[in-house]
Amino acid sequence: MWAPDIYEGSPTPVTAFLSIAPKISIFANISRVSIYGSYGATLQQIFCFCSIASMILGALAAMAQTKVKRPLAHSSIGHVGYIRTGFSCGTIEGIQSLLIGILIYALMTIDAFAIVLALRQTRVKYIADLGALAKTNPISAITFSITMFSYVGIPPLAGFCSKFYLFFAALGCGAYFLAPVGVVTSVIGCWAAGRLPRVSKFGGPKAVLRAPDT
Repeated sequence: MWAPDIYEGSPTPVTAFLSIAPKISIFANISRVSIYGSYGATLQQIFCFCSIASMILGALAAMAQTKVKRPLAHSSIGHVGYIRTGFSCGTIEGIQSLLIGILIYALMTIDAFAIVLALRQTRVKYIADLGALAKTNPISAITFSITMFSYVGIPPLAGFCSKFYLFFAALGCGAYFLAPVGVVTSVIGCWAAGRLPRVSKFGGPKAVLRAPDT
């Protein structure tokens, strides 16, 4: 619940660090437990429940956001749920898909926040402020659009491959409820996160980039 406020209030480099580093650390340590040890069915069910809750919360909460960083925060929450699907499997295939997922997530997040950081001189704060981006900086607009489409899992981008491996591992271990929930929340996320590239390409009623204060 605190993640969107921290993302919004922190400097962009700090936000990018908070979005990537803790997740890699936590998942790496739990992966060591999974590889060198084992956990019972109860913990596996907890992972499954937390995964579903994170995916649903991340997808639904992002729909009502109007600022640029807050959808990225809720997308981060949702991706924790997707990546945690690997732990819910309790298999080597699940751990392998998890490692692929965390690597692709880290690359996508670095790309997204690098663009947000590059736009700070134009004081882009709200999603509507991205409306003139396609005209003023088309390369950034195209790169940002591809990154966000990858976030939501549009094929054939890297984000789709990540979710494909995770959901395939879930189906392989018998978690038949987990994979459909992930697909549904991904579809919801297409509308929520897809607003950013849509506004940056086609604009809106408030599509004006503001000049920095002097």
